[in-house]
Amino acid sequence: MERVVGTVSRGLRCPIIHEGDDIEQIVVDSVLKAAEVEGFEIRDRDIVSITESIVARAQGNYATIDQIAQDVHAKFKDETIGVIFPILSRNRFSNILRGVAKGSKKVVIMLSYPADEVGNHLISLDQLDAKGVNPWTDVLTEAEFRELFGYQKHTFTGVDYIEYYRSLVEEYGTECEIIFSQKPKTILKYTKHVLTCDIHTRFRTKRILEDNGAELVHTLDDILAQSVDGSGYNEQFGLLGSNKSTDDGLKLFPRDCQPVVDNIQKMLKEATGKQVEVMVYGDGAFKDPAGKIWELADPVVSPAFTAGLEGKPNEVKLKYLADNNFAHLEGDALNEALHEFIQNKDEDLTGAIEAQGTTPRRLTDLIGSLSDLTSGSGDKGTPIVYIQGYFDNFTH
Repeated sequence: MERVVGTVSRGLRCPIIHEGDDIEQIVVDSVLKAAEVEGFEIRDRDIVSITESIVARAQGNYATIDQIAQDVHAKFKDETIGVIFPILSRNRFSNILRGVAKGSKKVVIMLSYPADEVGNHLISLDQLDAKGVNPWTDVLTEAEFRELFGYQKHTFTGVDYIEYYRSLVEEYGTECEIIFSQKPKTILKYTKHVLTCDIHTRFRTKRILEDNGAELVHTLDDILAQSVDGSGYNEQFGLLGSNKSTDDGLKLFPRDCQPVVDNIQKMLKEATGKQVEVMVYGDGAFKDPAGKIWELADPVVSPAFTAGLEGKPNEVKLKYLADNNFAHLEGDALNEALHEFIQNKDEDLTGAIEAQGTTPRRLTDLIGSLSDLTSGSGDKGTPIVYIQGYFDNFTH
């Protein structure tokens, strides 16, 4: 019988993961059980996606505010620290800021405006226009910002992040000053010692600061890149990708993920005879058109994946072929022509007119976004995602 279903994404439930659990065995057992209970067949080129959270939980990759403070103070001593370009997030940044505050005597927070790096807005573009403010040239103090734009709360969280971040710093008796600028070098008028907290632009920011006279610059991936007083750590990403776990702690991005995905693939091959691809995923990479938030607050969508997920899609646009190359055909003749074209398409369609409008992104970014939307970020209880048919096309 002709297939009538393409890609299927299933969120799989598994036990609550604790430190020391065998995450590889749990994932394999969960996949096999789901296939048995739900009655689906495991096939070659299926995909198992595992949220980074349960990998980090199994690793026990946690740190406390005190441990962050120790590392911050070891790196910056008693200097005033410029904390620049943090994202506006209780989950992502509040305990990081607490750790910085506890490890220092004075903090100057420099917020980008009108929005942070991932699209959380302090104010709207229309408000900037109405006040005649240019964020690329105009530096504002907190008093000037308030005079222009008043007190505003985030659309979704209901938090005034300016007030909130100030309160977190002052909670530890640390002096706090807040300014607003899009230009990294602005902070150098206040201090030459900077912790740059942006995610995807951090290396450029660091370069600009060092080229303009900064004496010491660290990025968030420098903090807890090694264990401090028994803490978790991530040698590649440090505090990047971390999430609030408790009132005084963080769960870090998982480390050493490649052996995890490779071993899960091997175990599934031994159990089923099928070559299943495996990846660990964090935030997806997509933009919310209402809140304007670009989801990706992790340093990468996928920190580890098996070899079959390398590369980008190589697809043609069916509707383009139907409307142009084969506009004279209908029914079975059209289907046969499409089948033949797809089966004989070039291995690299870059620049081909038949591929325009397809999604030229990495497979892991696309699949990670699909996985993130499938599992959600709340109480669905499905941190494992099983995807079938992703590599299928119109011919099979």
